[in-house]
Amino acid sequence: MTTPHPVTADLPSEDDTADLGRWLAPRLVAGDCVLLQGSIGAGKSHLARALIRARLGRMEDIPSPTFTLVQTYLADVEIWHADLYRLSHPSEVDELGLEQAFSQAICLIEWPERLGQIAPANAIRIALSSKGEGRSVTIDAPSHPALLAAFAEAWQK
Repeated sequence: MTTPHPVTADLPSEDDTADLGRWLAPRLVAGDCVLLQGSIGAGKSHLARALIRARLGRMEDIPSPTFTLVQTYLADVEIWHADLYRLSHPSEVDELGLEQAFSQAICLIEWPERLGQIAPANAIRIALSSKGEGRSVTIDAPSHPALLAAFAEAWQK
């Protein structure tokens, strides 16, 4: 089987970024890890908040984990939202308990490059970048070909 190629789409507004989070929410299962890449202000937290709210099935305050490093939520499956921006070395990740969460929860990881070698090989990588007034998103998920195909069908216009 060939490795699926990354898929890119435009998100013209913040609402489109939130729509992507809501679209992705029901497609994730325990053990899925989403690595959210992009510069400050690229929309990583915005996408994560929409995904978490959709999975919870209610409007809830979803604070950024910038200072707490990890926030957890209990829906039908546990969701871990981590922001690793403030970490200076991958060894600091050990104290957060993420490796165990990778197999038991849905994990949303901002600044995943701080994970070093413990980044799950089967992770869904979502890269966000500014594009005019909106954003561009690229999803790379070789271990999730059905997700990539569904994303391409739903989001490439």
